[in-house]
Amino acid sequence: MLHFYLNNQRIRTDQPAGSTLLDFVRYNQHLTGTKIGCREGDCGACTVLVGELQPDGQGIRYQSMTSCLTPLGNAHGKHIVTVEGINAAAGTLTPVQQAIVQEGGSQCGFCTVGFVMSLTGHALSHKPATSESGLAAIDGNICRCTGYKSLERATALLTDQLAARPAENVVSWLSEQQFVPAYFKDIPTRLQALQTELQAENEANNQKPEARNQILGGGTDLLVQRPEHIRAVPVQLVYDQAHLRGIRQEADGRVVLGAAATAENLRDSPLMQQLFPRLPDYLKLVSSTPIRNMGTVAGNFVNASPIGDLTIFFLALDASITLETAAKQRRELPLRELYRGYKTLTKEADEQLVEITFPAPASTDFFNFEKVSKRTHLDIASVNSAAWVRAENGFVQEARLSAGGVGPIPLFLTNTSAFLAGKEISAETLAAANAVMQTEISPISDARGTAEYKRLLLRQLLFAHFLRFFPERIALRELV
Repeated sequence: MLHFYLNNQRIRTDQPAGSTLLDFVRYNQHLTGTKIGCREGDCGACTVLVGELQPDGQGIRYQSMTSCLTPLGNAHGKHIVTVEGINAAAGTLTPVQQAIVQEGGSQCGFCTVGFVMSLTGHALSHKPATSESGLAAIDGNICRCTGYKSLERATALLTDQLAARPAENVVSWLSEQQFVPAYFKDIPTRLQALQTELQAENEANNQKPEARNQILGGGTDLLVQRPEHIRAVPVQLVYDQAHLRGIRQEADGRVVLGAAATAENLRDSPLMQQLFPRLPDYLKLVSSTPIRNMGTVAGNFVNASPIGDLTIFFLALDASITLETAAKQRRELPLRELYRGYKTLTKEADEQLVEITFPAPASTDFFNFEKVSKRTHLDIASVNSAAWVRAENGFVQEARLSAGGVGPIPLFLTNTSAFLAGKEISAETLAAANAVMQTEISPISDARGTAEYKRLLLRQLLFAHFLRFFPERIALRELV
């Protein structure tokens, strides 16, 4: 039985945990303001807010998520907000809705609900409201008839209004300004009581985790590829398992990620931000805010896509993964050894990826991630690449390069990395490294580009890495 709050209503349901939140709110609860669009997480018409009680038990963190890809089971213990739940009174527009009306941000209106919910989530954020954060909040929403300029103006207007938002008692202020109804102020207490109730119920029933035959995290791929299958079979939900979340650094310097850590967890992590100062720039290229709020790191790995952004990122960091069987037997495997062939893993059927580790780069190391896609946000790569380099006195001491979109699996460029070690950093070295690299890849022509185009892209990304690292040693004109 799943328990959660939907707007101002307590929900108890025995609907399949692997069904989608979108179908539940529309067909079970008849809240049809949440629209069905692409069912792939691209258009954002089905966006809702998911509020999760924070570890201190005092506050709620709201995140925008595409309900078409949110497993219903991931709503357990949370506050789900649809467009029907944000108005303080019937017939009264919230400031978000009013800003969109005022700036002409709606034409057919089909996508409008998603924009309203994403911008309401922006208002509920405890982070400062800036023009950048406002635009980032709607990077998962697409409008095909009004055009983004009117929506950008509405976002700017809203951000100006949020400048008066206090750092404390945010929800109280938002309620007074009618961004959200007054019941939002009671949700932390309600969720705390719900958690206590569920914990007592589990202890009384001595409940143990059931044997499940389908592991389900954020659902951002499985619910696109096999929605009917996921709905029909028992699932093991890992998104909310505390031992599979979190990001920490061990005494030996290695960084440890729980397998259910999301892409947005990476982006928000002070540790990751310290190790990778340009991390926000890298991860803004990965899907969109609602998908990053849902998609897990481990899910990106085991999806085995040849262009998985997080996979390419961590391959260059020499990451390892920990696999665990149902009998709790564990083994560690270098990430580069996980892939046997296209969409084929060396992981056994009963093994679950539970942990990811990598050596923290030193402050003097160089790391960069590059991605080329047809649009900036919410798109998969034509080619992506990451590079880690340790250099001294103008010479490469050690290098690790990875690339996606140029082979049947996410590639660790073993020969190219080895070639660079000990070489002087120069345009001539890069030209020679590219010659080696071209022998390691085998791109094919598809919708994202011809094989020749992808070879050229990877060459350019190799140069881009080193131009960012050592611009003073490499003249751009020498690379043309």
